[in-house]
Amino acid sequence: MNTHHNVAEQDASAARELDPEYEHSPVPAGSRKSLLTVSAVWFGFPMILTNAVPGGVVVAMLGFWRGLAAIAVANLVMLLYVGILSHRAGSTGESFSLQATRTFGRAGYIVASAFLATIVVGWFAFNTGATGATLHQSFGWHEQLVAGLAGLGFIALTYLGIRALSWLGAVAAPLFVIAGIAALVIAAKDHDLGAVFSYQGVGGNAALTFGAAVSLVMATFADSGTMTADFTRWSKNGRQAVLATISAFPVASMVAQVTGGVVVAAGAIAAPATVGGNFLPLLTGQHSSALNVLATVFVFVNLGSVCSHCLYNGALGWSHLTGKTMRLMTIVLGLIGTVAALAGVWNHFLDWLVILSVFVPPLGGVLIADQFFARGGRSAMDQRPTVAVRPTAFLAWAVGAAAAGAAHWYAPQLSDAVTGLVVAVLAYAVLERVMPRGPEATAAPAEQLQGAAE
Repeated sequence: MNTHHNVAEQDASAARELDPEYEHSPVPAGSRKSLLTVSAVWFGFPMILTNAVPGGVVVAMLGFWRGLAAIAVANLVMLLYVGILSHRAGSTGESFSLQATRTFGRAGYIVASAFLATIVVGWFAFNTGATGATLHQSFGWHEQLVAGLAGLGFIALTYLGIRALSWLGAVAAPLFVIAGIAALVIAAKDHDLGAVFSYQGVGGNAALTFGAAVSLVMATFADSGTMTADFTRWSKNGRQAVLATISAFPVASMVAQVTGGVVVAAGAIAAPATVGGNFLPLLTGQHSSALNVLATVFVFVNLGSVCSHCLYNGALGWSHLTGKTMRLMTIVLGLIGTVAALAGVWNHFLDWLVILSVFVPPLGGVLIADQFFARGGRSAMDQRPTVAVRPTAFLAWAVGAAAAGAAHWYAPQLSDAVTGLVVAVLAYAVLERVMPRGPEATAAPAEQLQGAAE
């Protein structure tokens, strides 16, 4: 009996050594992290090979300068979009799930949270599978074995929590810069980098519209950008949360995308319209031991960064949905994602980019609009009761998604992501003013509900 008691005490002691993740309540002021720590979490996320790919595709299709302009516009929109959501998170300490509960309702939030928390686990599966495939193509390593071991490693890293994400970001970002510079130096041996500025692209004018290019760039981070509160709730205040966001959009994101675009414009990629700015083959094609080691470490750290961030988003979302801990859900969802990667499901996940650009930005637009256009303004929003379902939020999300879908199919010159975002904001502002009030007056305030839940 004593043995079981001692084991239980040891388990409890080990759990106490890991920082709490505040899955079900706002992060208290005393547990907030420094600006440097939160910035490292966000900074190391978009500066990845996966983000260099769309940057290269856009430049290949539009030419260097138009491609660069599309990348810049997309990042400016992401800065405003993610920055506003981050400011709210830093001010309140609330996660994405708690934000969504205020806006969509304590039952309605389940739809929004489950949708995004599942999609980011899909990204975990995609990048875990990509780790195995990339090293198999580069060095002939066993694809499934590498993906399986990588998946377990990424799960272990995410299990450590937000602090581990900041450590990884602090390593992943400089490593990307080193690898990117190495790729450009190699490209310069056989290609004239001066010709980059006159690069006209390979796609022709009809291959990809400017608006579609903006959507393509935004779609890569639309989901985790919408769930930014999971990261920036650790900021000491709203201002620091926005500064942490700036480190990601536009800084880190544009470094990755422009690097991919420059490599493509230099003519160093064989099929840029397909593989985009994936510059890894430049490193591994030199038959240099030092470069091969750099490439191997780069793949694990770089893709490990995006995997751990996405798994953290997913685990935090599903922990709130199920009432379980973030760390338990990290193990469960991580294993599911790893099995999906081994089954090859990840090969089809890029087809979801269109779905993401149509459905995700309008969801974020509703969250933003709720902060600014809720009846009575932001202060009233903080005090208002939490209903089971807020119909105006779901209607605005549907209207925004419909507008994005219409833009995608019938007005490709527009960005479906930006269209859906703007229309959702406007729709919510209008609906909040014209629809009759629901039974909010009799509902329990959010603070009372939270206290009862705890």
